[in-house]
Formats: sequence, C-alpha cells, structure tokens
Amino acid sequence: MNTQAGNTQKGLVTVFGYGPTGEATVERLLKHGRDVRVVQRKRPANLPAGAAFMTCDVLNADDVKRALAGAEQAVVTIGFEYSGKVWKVVWPKAMRNLLAAAEAANVRVVHIDNMYQYGPQDEPVHEDMPLTSFGVKPAVRSEITRMWKAAARAGRVRWAALCAPDFYGAGVGRSHIGDTGLGAIAKGKPAMMLMNPDQPHAFAYVPDIARAVMSLLDAGDDAFNQVWHVPCAPTRTARELLQMGADAVGHKLRVTAIPGWLLPVIGLIVPSLREYAELSFTWNRPYHVDATKFSRRFWSDATPFETGIPAAIRSFPAAETKPSKTTKSRGQNPAATATF
Repeated sequence: MNTQAGNTQKGLVTVFGYGPTGEATVERLLKHGRDVRVVQRKRPANLPAGAAFMTCDVLNADDVKRALAGAEQAVVTIGFEYSGKVWKVVWPKAMRNLLAAAEAANVRVVHIDNMYQYGPQDEPVHEDMPLTSFGVKPAVRSEITRMWKAAARAGRVRWAALCAPDFYGAGVGRSHIGDTGLGAIAKGKPAMMLMNPDQPHAFAYVPDIARAVMSLLDAGDDAFNQVWHVPCAPTRTARELLQMGADAVGHKLRVTAIPGWLLPVIGLIVPSLREYAELSFTWNRPYHVDATKFSRRFWSDATPFETGIPAAIRSFPAAETKPSKTTKSRGQNPAATATF
C-alpha cells in the first residue's frame, strides 16, 4: 500500500450518488481533469459532459462491484428516505456491499457522512468523541461507522469518513435553510424553521465539502482509515444567515419557527415531522464543529457566509436583487423578524 504523504493516483473515480455534494464533487473532479464515473439508480438529467454514467443500486452487491471495476478511488455521497425504520435496514446493507466491493477491487473510498453518530453534545463536535447509541438514526450512523472502522482495522479497506453538519449552497433545497428558508425568502415569503433559529449552528458550504473530498483523494494512504471534519465558517445562528439572504435580495426577513418540544406532538398528525424530533439535540443547544484536525493537515479557509449565502439564495426561483433601504439597521434588530 502507498503510505506516503502525497498520492500519485489519478485514475478513475467512481462517485456514488448525485445529490448536491455528489454534483459538486463531480464538478471539481472534472475541473481538475480527472476521469469520473457517476453511479446511481437513474441517470441524472444534468450530468455534465465528460462524466460517465452507470446504473447502480447500492443495495445490490453485484451492482456495487461493477461500479468499482476499473476505478482507483470512490466517493460515497448516497442518501436514503429520511426514515429511521428504513435506515435500520438499508444503511447496514449498503455498507456491507460497499466494503466488500472496495476490498475486492482494492479501491480507496471517501465517504461523505453526517454527524448524527456523536449524539447529544455540549461541546464542539470532534473526531475522537465516542459513538452514540441514542435514538434510531444516530444509532444507525454509529453502526455503519463501526462497520467500516472494523474493516479498516482488519486491513480490508482504505476508508476515510468526511463528516459535515447541515450543509447549504446554490441549488440545495433539502437543508434547514434551503427550500423553506432561503428559498422561501427569495419568493418574499416567511422562512419556516423546524427548530430554534436563534441557536448557534454550524453549516458547511457544499463547494467546501467537494474541496475537502479532493484533498483526501489527493492525499496519501496515511489520511485514510480515520474520520475528518469539514471546515466550516465561524458558527452563526440560522436567523443571522437568513438575514444575510434577505439582505442579498432586498426582502424583509420574516421567520416562523416550530419549537423543538412541539415536534413530537405535531408528528402524531404529520409523521414526516416525527423523524426530526430525535435530532433536536442539534438545535436545542449551540452546535459547533471542531475541524482542527483537517485544518492542520489540509486547509482552514472555509468559504465565508457573506459569500456563500448570497450565492445560495440567488439560485432559488424569484430571487430578484434590489437595493435594501434597511440593510444597515436590520442586522440584529428583533423588531425586523418574527419570533416563535
């Protein structure tokens, strides 16, 4: 195995999934002249020229093996229906398939993961925290983390987990500040938040996640078989970020928020909201990410929110930029915002 600090591998990279992080990763790979194969169940309508495509269901072991044939490295960006019941079945199966295929093909893997597996914390989240048994979805993320770590210890795979908190960016709708946040503001409507908008909460910018993926793909094997956290801009509250978006398009900020304690009650009527209740630990207290480890090895200059938020909100329909007469006075003025 190559254990040098630098990596000379420039061969084919298979990217599993083409959501926001997958798309950004493919764009960056192509920009750097890399060969890319995107694999998922259906061909993306916006697949760029230069990227190959192969049909693949990660729950089918043979599909996954075919997807890694001829590749030197892989990036896993997959997601499943946001249901604890579904996750308990599909995530372990998908991980078994990915680990078996990566071992058979001797392919290095960068897995874009979230941070549920740390569970409730009252300090900045760092890589050395123990895995949680809390809840359903957090416990599932812990289970699949143990799976790849065991395979890594046994020398079966070279695997790097790149963990990010909630993310945002241009075209990112499924985010706490996505369609119902910045997207609503772009249309002149109130932002809808499922949690307290006034708690400090870390957000990662999607292009920064893709940049971090590239850093790992270009690193030596010594960067693998461990966890890394994506650098984020200094933590702000969701309300502050939404205000940046509103100012960027010249709209007044209005926020409607559902308190975390009310989610289980509403979940009795709207089952989809029940799925968010167990994750309230990410919003009922300050949520900070410690990316010191990654910053020391690679880079720390995460994209400022002052750059990322305007780019994100202008990607949503009906975002019309116009001068704001109250930009200077509205920054932290509670009278300019709705509270819950």
